[in-house]
Amino acid sequence: MIPVVSIILPTFNRMQFLPSTIDSVFAQTFAQWELIISDDGSDAETKAYLQSLRDPRVKVIGLSHTGRPSVVSNVALRGARGEFVAFLDSDDLWLPGKLEAQIASLRRHPTRQWSYTRFALIDESGKPTASTRDRDRPASAGWVQEKLLKAEFVIAQPSVVVSRKLLEHLGPFDEELIMCYDDELWFRLAAHSEIDSVDEPLTLIRRHGHHSGSDSQAWRDRRSVFEKLLRANRGGHLEPMLHKLRAEMSAGLAKSHARYGKRIDALSTLFLSVPHSWRYPLSWISAVLVTADRFAPQPLRTLLRRYRDSNRVRHP
Repeated sequence: MIPVVSIILPTFNRMQFLPSTIDSVFAQTFAQWELIISDDGSDAETKAYLQSLRDPRVKVIGLSHTGRPSVVSNVALRGARGEFVAFLDSDDLWLPGKLEAQIASLRRHPTRQWSYTRFALIDESGKPTASTRDRDRPASAGWVQEKLLKAEFVIAQPSVVVSRKLLEHLGPFDEELIMCYDDELWFRLAAHSEIDSVDEPLTLIRRHGHHSGSDSQAWRDRRSVFEKLLRANRGGHLEPMLHKLRAEMSAGLAKSHARYGKRIDALSTLFLSVPHSWRYPLSWISAVLVTADRFAPQPLRTLLRRYRDSNRVRHP
C-alpha cells in the first residue's frame, strides 16, 4: 500500500537521541506512513541499531559520510512515495497526534499545500527548557512569506509536512547550503502556497551540546539565502527588504569572524559588502566597530568603546 506520508529522517550517529526519535514515529496515531532514514556514514553501533528496525514501513539508506544534511535529506526525498512529506531530525520528537492533526487539517484546507505545528524546546534529557520565546506565540496560516522574512514567527523543520507534488515542482533542499537550507525551502514554499498551521506544540525540539555547524557558517548561509531570494524577486515588492536583510547578514558575518579572531575574514567581509551595505550604515558601521574593537591597538579600542557606550546612553 502506498503511504500517505513519507517521513524523511537524516542521521549521523546520535545514538543517545535516535531511538527515542524513532519511537516517537512508531507512537503516531496516524499509521499510514513510511520512514526513510538516510544514514550519513554512521558508526557500527548506529548501523546495527538501524538494521534492527524490522518494521516494513522503515527503509534505511546507507551513505558515505558527507557532513551535509541537505544532501543526506535529498537522498531520502528521492525515495519518497507518499502524498505528503514530513521532516524529522534525529534528535527531536513528535507527540503522538502530530501527523494525524496535520493531515486532517490539510484535508480541510485543500488550497494549503504545506503545514507546520508550534514547537516546544526540551533539553538533552527530554525535559522542557526554561525558554518561552516561541512557546506562546500563535501559529500563523495563509500567505506568510513576508512574515517569515520579518521573523515574526519560526518554522521548526521537524514540524513541517508538505505536498510531495509541490516539492517536486519547486525542487528539494539547496545542496550548496550547509546550514539554513530549511529556511531557503520555506521561503520558496511560502511564495507558491498558503501554509496551514496546527496551533499546538506537537513538535519537541531538543537543545544540547552536540549540534553541528558554526556561527560564521550560519551567517554566511543565511546571507546566501537572501541573495538567492533577491535574484528571484528583482523588481518585486520584497526587494527593498531583501537588500536590507543581506546587508544585516554581511554585518553579522563580519562580527562573527571578528569575535572568533579571524581578522582577514572579517576585513574581507566588510570590504566586499560595501557595494550592497553602504545604504544601511547602522549595520555596516556596527560591524566595523566590532571588528576594530577586536583588532585595533588598545588606545583606539578604548576610544571606540567610549563612543559605543555614549551612543547606547543616547539611544537606549
